[in-house]
Amino acid sequence: MAHVDIRDVRKAFGATEVLHGVSVDVPDGSFTVLVGPSGCGKSTLLRMVAGLEEVTSGDIAIGERIVNRVPPKERDIAMVFQNYALYPHMKVFDNMAFSLKLAKVDAARIRERVEEAARILNLTDYLDRYPRQLSGGQRQRVAMGRAIVRKPQIFLFDEPLSNLDAKLRVQMRTEIRELHQRLAATSIYVTHDQIEAMTMADQIVVMKDGVVEQVGQPLDLYDTPANVFVAGFIGSPAMNLLEGEVGSDKGDPVMWIDGSIAVPLGVRTGLSAGHKIICGLRPEHFALSGGGTGMEAKVNVVEPTGAETLVVSRIGEQTLLASFKERHEFKPGKVIHLTPDIVHLHVFDATSGQRL
Repeated sequence: MAHVDIRDVRKAFGATEVLHGVSVDVPDGSFTVLVGPSGCGKSTLLRMVAGLEEVTSGDIAIGERIVNRVPPKERDIAMVFQNYALYPHMKVFDNMAFSLKLAKVDAARIRERVEEAARILNLTDYLDRYPRQLSGGQRQRVAMGRAIVRKPQIFLFDEPLSNLDAKLRVQMRTEIRELHQRLAATSIYVTHDQIEAMTMADQIVVMKDGVVEQVGQPLDLYDTPANVFVAGFIGSPAMNLLEGEVGSDKGDPVMWIDGSIAVPLGVRTGLSAGHKIICGLRPEHFALSGGGTGMEAKVNVVEPTGAETLVVSRIGEQTLLASFKERHEFKPGKVIHLTPDIVHLHVFDATSGQRL
């Protein structure tokens, strides 16, 4: 296996630049996920690693070799696509063996590799079927098997689960992660689904508008987002982002919302009165308070999921989502009082969006 080093990579289509100096280090044997909204440049970056798009400037290295001008077939990578890209007229065995046949690998060796991959992916009973006779999940396994038999240095996944239903996506997430642990292969995985990113990645690269916003381990991004975008993108349900300005209440530092609702800031330095900020609070970091203490919120919608209850409410003119493991009787229109856990409070500058 090998590491991938992406250094100040830019990509332009004509006069339109879609990647603006992206630098990412993908460690040897890691499972790195590129995540972000549609159009952020993550698939373009993956295709540049694969050699399917040219690099406008910057370098991409696989191992110690810069591969900017190396043809895809010589990069020792295997790619799994969103649409499976299986040959409909070929049986599963032949689909998985196709690249090895092109490379003129010995027939006995081909059979050995295909059967080994089929055992890993539970496809042994399907080798004599055509793709049309398989479910979506089985077709995706065949696409992965075709990549495995090549034993490449790098595995690339371009939103491989987006065509599957919700239940199957959860199952396939686990299977891909188990496969990675078994093969210990360097993998780069593209998705717009932050749940996939959180549950599968060793390292997450959050992208927006062709720029890397933050790189880190899943829980590092969840616990310490670098800016408002990452804070709102990572986590489901999403983090609450409340806007206001710094002030004081009975001598304690607070953020005032609409000049009347105080969000305690705890011990914070560098915040001057009148400074416009955004406070980030995750839904699970609220507690119900009695006796009229805490922030007053008016319940709009109640969403019981069984494991927890999600309460969408209004605090001033802003929407706030809180989640509770305990079961309470919440009614739309009811006024409740919420106390935030300020240990888990995130503060961002309202102008730059950066963490303070």
